[in-house]
Amino acid sequence: MSRRHSLRFRVAFVFASFGVLLSLLLSSALFVFAQHLGNQLIDETLQDELQDAVARYGHPSYTPPNTMSIKGFVYSEKEPSRNIPDEVRGLSPGIHDVSIEEHHYRVLVAEREGISYFMLFDIDTQLQHEAEFAGILVAFTLFMTLASAGGGFWLAIRVVAPVTRLADQVRQADPGMSNLPLTKLVQDDEVGELARTFEHYVQRLGEFVEREKNFTGDVSHELRTPLAVIMGAVEVLEQDASLSGKQRERLIRIKRAVQDMTEMTRALLLMSRERQPGADEPLCPVATIVKDAVEKHRHLLAERPVELMLELQAEPSLPVEQALLEIVVSNLLRNAMFHTQAGIVRLVLNRDSLVVSDTGVGMDGEERTRVFERHYKGRQSAGFGVGLSLVKRICERYGWHIVIDSIAGQGTTVTVTFIPEAPI
Repeated sequence: MSRRHSLRFRVAFVFASFGVLLSLLLSSALFVFAQHLGNQLIDETLQDELQDAVARYGHPSYTPPNTMSIKGFVYSEKEPSRNIPDEVRGLSPGIHDVSIEEHHYRVLVAEREGISYFMLFDIDTQLQHEAEFAGILVAFTLFMTLASAGGGFWLAIRVVAPVTRLADQVRQADPGMSNLPLTKLVQDDEVGELARTFEHYVQRLGEFVEREKNFTGDVSHELRTPLAVIMGAVEVLEQDASLSGKQRERLIRIKRAVQDMTEMTRALLLMSRERQPGADEPLCPVATIVKDAVEKHRHLLAERPVELMLELQAEPSLPVEQALLEIVVSNLLRNAMFHTQAGIVRLVLNRDSLVVSDTGVGMDGEERTRVFERHYKGRQSAGFGVGLSLVKRICERYGWHIVIDSIAGQGTTVTVTFIPEAPI
């Protein structure tokens, strides 16, 4: 799993997102509140100046305010003011924000008894302070984002640590173990509950595996005895000179079936065992197995007009159990022979692949998609639907790639590539 999809990254991302959202909301609220408070103070100052102007207007000593921050103008028909800026003169009564010669003012306009009062407050300093305050809030937001991400990553490490220890313990466990002391690694919390549940599951799984192992071993042992008895009886009967040709032919078929059952029993026992990666297995000559399979199954064609062709373009050797390779070759060959009433059954062995093709009945789309399912039997099948499923399992065991290309009414081609596929 990539880092961007890991639990630690997701927790840190959530904390960082929460920090950004919270700091943005807080900063926006502070900025709006500060701006509103500043405007309110300015408006109150302008109202005070307006009240003072209304109260003192007409007194000989009254002059409108004219300071660095506040400027006032009064207009009446009797005493029109010529100094009122054009940007202000036409404003309606109320509060306005106006720019005059690159300066920004907040303007209060009011009318009292036919007299217009204009009070201007220079807000350039106020706007500068707001810009500085906005910069502080932006820095605060960035700091909160980094702090939240760091805190989230630190918390994620603390939270994920028990799960990581749990995963390491399970990864290093022997498949044969039926009890894993996982609860000792965690506390009595949700992760501890997970560990206890996993321990119970591992215990049940171990008991199941033990039962399956015992069953497989017992079946293998119990079958060997009757198969050995049958093989011994066949060998004794072969010494009888009074047997006819038909009887000897039947004995040969019985002997071949017993040998197949013996190899199948051994193969199933091998498949029931876990194959360790990198396990050393003897090199098996594939060409020898293919040639023996052809000769062993040639009788299945009987009198049908089917040509059995074998092309050995290479003679590779593979680290595989001979019994398992024989099952793969024999099953593919038997299927090709059974589904071909006339035409050609061809086996081509290359350096890294085995191709088995026929000109038989072929398969439709549904059969091709389900052919490897256990116990699935096609419309033309007479078996129990186990052969190709077992072939698929053996190929997966050794990392081989098996592909079936078939057209209904034209035939089937099965390709087994021995070199494992490169990991994606």
